[in-house]
Amino acid sequence: MTATTATNSPVNGASSAAQADATRAVVQEFLTARIAGDTGRLVEIFADEVDWLLADNPVVPWIRPRTTGAECATQAEEMAGYTVSEDSRASVDTFLVDGADAVLFGHLSGTVSATGKSFEGPFALRLTVEGGRVIRHHLYENSVSVAAACTPTV
Repeated sequence: MTATTATNSPVNGASSAAQADATRAVVQEFLTARIAGDTGRLVEIFADEVDWLLADNPVVPWIRPRTTGAECATQAEEMAGYTVSEDSRASVDTFLVDGADAVLFGHLSGTVSATGKSFEGPFALRLTVEGGRVIRHHLYENSVSVAAACTPTV
């Protein structure tokens, strides 16, 4: 599939092309840093305070509340510490931008090191960019699959 960009959405009012372009550029930087595991660059990309949403799940060690850019930036590093790196996959199928907001749809999968169990499923990620930094990071994923992979077999 190809990436799609939505601007001037009737739902959110007219958005400037320049704002959408700036949002797209920051999200691309975010994705590049995330894929590279560049926590330092992610700290720079995230705002000092971030509206972070990822369904709290006490059996998944890398999922926890976060509020600062530094905390948010370390999530990928923490997840990598609990998963088998060669089994981790993420793909983006759709990349929509409307002004300061970007939404990515895709698929992710991986294996939890401690249990050897795999997880997979679709995801949606909403990012909001303000002043060249990510101020909102809301991730919706197959939390049931992730939790099952983190739960040891009895």
